[in-house]
Amino acid sequence: MASSTNTIRLGSLSKNSTLRQLLKIARHFQKVFRAFYSNSFKNKRLVKDRLVNKTFLAFTLLSISIVVFIAIGLFYKSMPLLSSASLSDLLFSSEWKPFKAAFGFYPFIVGTLWVTAISIVIALPLSILTAIYLSEYAHARVRKLVLPLIELLSGIPPVLYGVWGVLVIVPLIQDKLASHFVDFSTGYSVLAGGIVLAIMIFPLIISIVIEVFDNVPEDLRNASLSLGATQWQTTKKVVLRKSFDGIVAAVVLAISRAFGETIAVLMVCGNLAQIPQSIFDSGYPLPALIANNYGEMMSIPMYDSALMFAALLLFVIIFLFNTISRVILYRIEKRNT
Repeated sequence: MASSTNTIRLGSLSKNSTLRQLLKIARHFQKVFRAFYSNSFKNKRLVKDRLVNKTFLAFTLLSISIVVFIAIGLFYKSMPLLSSASLSDLLFSSEWKPFKAAFGFYPFIVGTLWVTAISIVIALPLSILTAIYLSEYAHARVRKLVLPLIELLSGIPPVLYGVWGVLVIVPLIQDKLASHFVDFSTGYSVLAGGIVLAIMIFPLIISIVIEVFDNVPEDLRNASLSLGATQWQTTKKVVLRKSFDGIVAAVVLAISRAFGETIAVLMVCGNLAQIPQSIFDSGYPLPALIANNYGEMMSIPMYDSALMFAALLLFVIIFLFNTISRVILYRIEKRNT
């Protein structure tokens, strides 16, 4: 009986040890499987992250390359004109006779600068004063009512601005304003183009400047008011100084928009290839030159290349202006920090 009992105990012990070994082996395989699964999951996450990173980089390079390809394409199409005339003659000559292959772009450059400068001079103070009122003085209900109306101006097609300029601004300049300063004016002038363009960039400057004002910390306003400053002193000494960088950025964006505007300016500027001597003279901005002539006079030798050179000039002017403005903003930010 004792021997049989011992045999049963040994059998049960051997079974228990075998089960323990099997459990250890199963736990070991479970740990290995979990480690493998977690590593594979981490590897998949890393692969997805790298793939997304490379994709975003590719789209960024594509966006930059589009600008480069546009510049290269314009330069390539302008090569026939650049090879037949010197750059100084093209930029500083006032002679525009396409049938004689004389392409002087100086009147068009000056016309573009005239219209852009007039629009900024008109739009900038009105936009800043409007933004100050809506941001610092106006009641919330007034702001909610006025802001959508101002933003509505940015959604109006440019051709409607041009028609409005022809029907309202041009007769107003011809009949009421020009007669006090010059002997005769048709009303189709750089002043008309500047007024129409100022109204077009008006909502852009206001919306950006209001956002800049809203980003000024409220604690700065409260600190100024608690020291006894008036609302205007707080706006002048605190809000405007703190928002100077953003105001410069808004002006830069507005000028870039003004440089490239075409249809509305084309309809009210007069489109004469001459250098304006006053704001009541007609002008011919570069965008109007391209839109008004491309496709109609391509049979004239070198005319296609001349228009592409005009587009290249417009591209370079906007690019250089934006670069200079970024340098100015960088210096202002560095000085403030």
